[in-house]
Amino acid sequence: MNFYFMRKEKPMSMSSRTIVTVCTAVATLISGCADTMRAASTPDERTSYSIEHGWAKLDRAWGSTSTVDIDRHGNVWVFERCGANTCAGSNLAPILKFDPSGKLTQSFGGGLFVFPHSIHADREGNVFVADAEGKDGKGHVVVKFSPEGKMLMTLGKPGVAGETNDTFNRPSAVVTAPNGDIFVADGHGGNSNARIVKFSKDGKFIKTWGRKGTAPGEFGELHAIAIDSSGRVFVGDRTNNRIQIFDQEGKFLAEWKQFGRPSAIYIDASDTIYVADHASTAKLNPGFRRGIRIGSVKDGVVKVMIPGVGPEPEKENVPEGVAADGQGNIYGAEVALKNVAKYVRK
Repeated sequence: MNFYFMRKEKPMSMSSRTIVTVCTAVATLISGCADTMRAASTPDERTSYSIEHGWAKLDRAWGSTSTVDIDRHGNVWVFERCGANTCAGSNLAPILKFDPSGKLTQSFGGGLFVFPHSIHADREGNVFVADAEGKDGKGHVVVKFSPEGKMLMTLGKPGVAGETNDTFNRPSAVVTAPNGDIFVADGHGGNSNARIVKFSKDGKFIKTWGRKGTAPGEFGELHAIAIDSSGRVFVGDRTNNRIQIFDQEGKFLAEWKQFGRPSAIYIDASDTIYVADHASTAKLNPGFRRGIRIGSVKDGVVKVMIPGVGPEPEKENVPEGVAADGQGNIYGAEVALKNVAKYVRK
């Protein structure tokens, strides 16, 4: 919001002073308004990146993918939907590992999943995946694999939707803390759950928090989860157009709306935050354009905005999943285009 005064030296009238005071108070107290202004002022950075859609080489048709992650060696991991938009009835391997050049070096997990939705490479090189639907005795689980593809742990009961301590209902995202604790965003909107579930490194249930709603600590559609260097848990609450921030015991700390309608959150080692918003519209999230927003978790300021590509804002293609490597390259998992794009800064 900008204020213009015709004569700088002229004292401000009581009514003008009141207007400014009220507006300042509103901007301070209503964080959503301030966040929207910060996001709206972010420069369009599309021309600063070249996009490589054929970067990752696969010897079969790509399926939809909503998730991508980078391991400690710079390899790119993708959880892909078996050449379609589901893995139900397929024996294709949906867990794919690419080296930095885009060469496929490993694949596994065939016949185990229904709806691949989230992938996370932990600090030891293990790979966690979340299966966000259930069918024929599969799905509704989070599974841990070794880097070589050996199944090490299953959280949840395959094919069983529930909200007990040992079941999920459409888990949408997973992340691990430095000590190995596991955090699962359990739910994907609709009639699914709306909670965060915390487990120990060995899979022992610790606690859960959250429920459906719009208040702080409540969730609409869970879709992303990440942890920063201070241990704060960032949760993508997509249909509520916000990121919610918690400590690891579930205490609500803050909400951020300046990053749009979050489908994916990635926080790198320097606490740079990347948020993919592929669902904002004038109706669902007024004032926000689809794109990848980049900032810092230290101050929450959006510094870069990479809009999608398309004929008009609400039909632009924007990745649903996002990650970044140590060289600043950004990787976008694309549901509609069935690909993983690589954004390279020019």
